Amino acid sequence: MDLTLLLADLRELVECESPSSDHAAVARSAEVVARIGAARLGAEPERIVLDGVTHLRWRLGHGPARVLVLGHHDTVWPLGSLETHPFSVDGGVLRGPGCFDMKAGLVMAFHAIASLESADGVTILVTGDEELGSPTSRGLIEDEARGLEAALVLEASAGGGLLKTERKGVSLYDVRLVGRAAHAGLDPELGVNATVELAHQVLDVAALGRHDLGTTVTPTASGTGTTTNTVPASGSFAVDVRVRSIAEQDRVDAAMRSLRPVLPGAEVEIHGGPNRPPLEAAASAALYERVGRLAVRLGQEVPGSAAVGGASDGNFTAGVGTPTLDGLGAVGGGAHAATEHVLVEELPGRTLLLAALVADLLADPLPGTNTPQPTGAHRP
Repeated sequence: MDLTLLLADLRELVECESPSSDHAAVARSAEVVARIGAARLGAEPERIVLDGVTHLRWRLGHGPARVLVLGHHDTVWPLGSLETHPFSVDGGVLRGPGCFDMKAGLVMAFHAIASLESADGVTILVTGDEELGSPTSRGLIEDEARGLEAALVLEASAGGGLLKTERKGVSLYDVRLVGRAAHAGLDPELGVNATVELAHQVLDVAALGRHDLGTTVTPTASGTGTTTNTVPASGSFAVDVRVRSIAEQDRVDAAMRSLRPVLPGAEVEIHGGPNRPPLEAAASAALYERVGRLAVRLGQEVPGSAAVGGASDGNFTAGVGTPTLDGLGAVGGGAHAATEHVLVEELPGRTLLLAALVADLLADPLPGTNTPQPTGAHRP
């Protein structure tokens, strides 16, 4: 594995800023990703633009798709971040906006796949809106993953290089309260107080959490009223839900939709719902076990595993029934923060492990998976 070339590719990616909300910046970044990917893989990607967001797809070889390698090139960092957080490598620590989440993972994917004797059956999908919740790319991700033997997600590792074998599902709600305005001093009894209704509903919603099952239901941003001397006529609060199982996601969703007003004359409206299904432990178990065997074969320490609360596009691939392993990317830390960094010494070994995993899956499919049959379509 050529570490010098890998670092040069990573520098080029980091130095092309790509904040998710800036479609022009994401398009520029996509061209850099496409150029580097084409140079390593010997094939140009398809450019897929959905609602102004640029995604890239390589379908390698001529056979049916079997393994999906998944990443994203957008970041949370605004334009101009390089001025205060320039790319640097010092003392074996690489820094720069988006280096850990997750441009290093993209470079690792290109170098790993390029090292294979054959990548026939590998699809590489690089999306441009993951940090926004994948609003345009979700359908694309699910379509590419459905029916495949495995989805390998190049998001950064958990602390200490742990692979992410479980991710909580996410549901997002906006609870809106409708009351009736009245003068707070002259005749408050004529009003229906949206603030009081909000207080009732917040307590009921917070009680839906199940610590024993890992379910968190958290009321977050809220607001009611217009002036200090008016009974509030309206209000709202947001709810963040994290769950480890589909059953819990369904339970909370049903409970949210069954909320009813407490105050006479008040109304409660529920907007939103499940955003990402959970990546349950069962979806990653066989892949994680295989990684352990391959690490031993390579003379590497077997990576540990972690269950994390944050979501990724791996939630979507697991949600369509595809075995999924996440956190295969860089080792480091500080995602989304000024301390974002990658440990350089870990890059070659992690890249070799990824290459070994892809090669092993192509040679020996996971038990119980069905290789899709050829459709006759050419895969560039």
